Amino acid sequence: MDAYLIAMLVFAGFYALMALGLNVIWGLTGMVNLGLVGFFALGAYASALLTTKLFWPMPLGWAAGAVVAAAAGAIMALIVARLRGDYLAIVTLGFAEVIRLTASNEIWLTNGTDGISGIPGPWRGDVSPPEFNLIYLGIVWTAVAVVFVLLARLSHSPFGRVLRAIREDEDVAAVAGKPVLWFKVRAFTIGAAVLGGAGALYAHYNAYIAPDGFAPLLTIYIVLALTAGGVGAMRGAIIGALFVIALLESTRFLSAIIPGVSPVQKAALREGAIALSLILLLRFRPQGLIPEKTRTKATP
Repeated sequence: MDAYLIAMLVFAGFYALMALGLNVIWGLTGMVNLGLVGFFALGAYASALLTTKLFWPMPLGWAAGAVVAAAAGAIMALIVARLRGDYLAIVTLGFAEVIRLTASNEIWLTNGTDGISGIPGPWRGDVSPPEFNLIYLGIVWTAVAVVFVLLARLSHSPFGRVLRAIREDEDVAAVAGKPVLWFKVRAFTIGAAVLGGAGALYAHYNAYIAPDGFAPLLTIYIVLALTAGGVGAMRGAIIGALFVIALLESTRFLSAIIPGVSPVQKAALREGAIALSLILLLRFRPQGLIPEKTRTKATP
């Protein structure tokens, strides 16, 4: 049971990193990004390939995963930054599917649907599996703490205030003299870098990656995590990730104890319980568990 809880906390850390990255793109800047899993996959594959085929050290592989995803994010932002709303969501969703299909078909590079195995992990093989999980738990949540501090400072900086202005009304921000496109590109790049770093960490924890592991459902979970925690709030991204992991795993045990139903019915009941919980949360707490704090000057 302890090993299971530790593993879930590790995955909660991955979710928290992804939610923090999404919060820069969507929460602060207002750009709807449904291609999260594409940047996550880019970071995972970049780090896995560099460490297994070129034998790079793991820290360099993690950094390379973030850099590759950031570069893809910058290129993507230049293409889609002028799109808004549903159009932006559709294009970013298509980007994620292109990455997944490319990984499935470019066998010479990614080994196709067979995936990449034998990805090294820190001290894997030198310590017991429980000890490895504890070590990786510390690594992942250290990364979450560092990213949280950096993004929280960015959020309260003049750069963050411009992003919020663009989120509220980018035409007004442009009239005020702010280069809206340049700010959008930088925000997208920063968010994509965090997503790619999360993917790199995931690859070295799981020791195996394949295209099926980067389905669009993961994006939905991260969007739900940020929505539940509080869009625009860095603390809300972390709390929302913990909430979603707890909800997903607790309902797994809840459906297992219901007598007289088939496994298919139990799975349906579990999905229904998750959906009902999220609907109730968004109905009675639409601003999220930790809503964003806005700073306004009092009227003289």
